[in-house]
Amino acid sequence: MSGIGIIATLRVQPDKKAEFEAVFAELAPAVRANEPGNSFYKLFRTAEAGVYKVLECYDDEAAVAAHRASDHFRTLGAKLGPCLAGAPEIESLPGV
Repeated sequence: MSGIGIIATLRVQPDKKAEFEAVFAELAPAVRANEPGNSFYKLFRTAEAGVYKVLECYDDEAAVAAHRASDHFRTLGAKLGPCLAGAPEIESLPGV
């Protein structure tokens, strides 16, 4: 199997968790509906308060670039920014 896996770790301000989750609830279906190169995009809570992980799977680098350039990611991503307590930590994993 090939492809690219991405794990994004997002730290959210304590008073912004509900807002963050609401915006992400709009973003995830938009990614799935509009990005044929994406096969998985889901938000998970971690055991650490206010820390979330987004698990993502893309066909190739072009699909990752298309995700980052998409209107829905730019628009909704801009709404997520004020909820965060720091820069996202992005880990990119090559498929096997």
